Amino acid sequence: MKYISGAKFVRVVMVILFTVHCSLFTAFAQVGDYRNDLAVGVNGGYVMSNVAFVSKVPQSMLGGITGGITARYTCEKYFSSICAVTAELNFAQIGWQEKIWDMNDQPVPLHTDPSQNLEYKRKITYVQIPLLARLGWGRERNGVQAFIHLGPQIGFYLSDKVESNFDVRDPAFNPAIENGTFGPDYKYGDLRASHVVAQDTMAIENKFDYGIAVGAGLEFSHRHFGHFMIEGRYYYGLGNIYGNTKRDYFSRSNFGNVVIKCTYLFDIIRTRNSKIK
Repeated sequence: MKYISGAKFVRVVMVILFTVHCSLFTAFAQVGDYRNDLAVGVNGGYVMSNVAFVSKVPQSMLGGITGGITARYTCEKYFSSICAVTAELNFAQIGWQEKIWDMNDQPVPLHTDPSQNLEYKRKITYVQIPLLARLGWGRERNGVQAFIHLGPQIGFYLSDKVESNFDVRDPAFNPAIENGTFGPDYKYGDLRASHVVAQDTMAIENKFDYGIAVGAGLEFSHRHFGHFMIEGRYYYGLGNIYGNTKRDYFSRSNFGNVVIKCTYLFDIIRTRNSKIK
C-alpha cells in the first residue's frame, strides 16, 4: 500500500477543512441557531498503542500517558446538533511492546537467565495536534451532552527510549538470515515463533506523523463551574515511522492508538442567550 506524503496530506486536509467550513457557513447561516462560545482548558488520559508492521511483528498494546491543552469553539446549533471545532496540543507516550513467544504461544526464556522472559518495549514521545469537528446532543450549559469527534491529527517526534532485558545488538539475538539459515551465534532459532527483529535496532526515520482520529464521549456542564468530559478515541496513522520503499525492510509501520481521556474546559466567551440550557 502506498502512503501519501506528509506535505500532500496537509494540503488535502486544508482543502477539506476549507470546503467543510464554507459549506457549514452557508447552510447554518440560513437555518442554524447562532453560537459564539469559546472554552479552553486541559486534558489528560491513558493511551494504548501499537505499530502495524509489515512484515508482521507480534505485539501487545503498550500503555502510556497523554496530556495537554484543549480549545473548543462552538459556532452553531443545527436542529438538535451542537456544532463545534476542537483543537488540542498534547504530549503523548506511544510506541509498541513485543510479544516474544514460541510456537506454543508461551514466552521465550532468556538463554543466559531462564528465570526471565525476553522483553522489548519502544516508548516514543510525540507532540500531537488533533483538529476535530465536533457534534453534540444534549445540554450546553447545565446537564449532560453526548458528543462525537472526527478529524485529522498530526504529530512531531521528540524522543524515544528502549526498555529491554537483552542487548538487541548482540549476535545471540540477531537471526542474521543468509542463504536460508540463521547466523551461527543466534540462540533462538528453534524457540521464537517470529524472527523479525530489524525494528529493535532501527532508529525512527520519519519524525512527522499524520492520520485520522475519531472519538465519542459524555460532557457534564455547569453554568458556573465549566465543562467536564470523558472520551474514548481511536487514532489511525496514515504515515510510517520507517521507510516503505522496495529497498526498505518494512512496507508498512503505522501507529494505532486507543485513548481514554478526561478534559476540563472553562468558558472564555459565551453567547448571550437566555434560552440556551
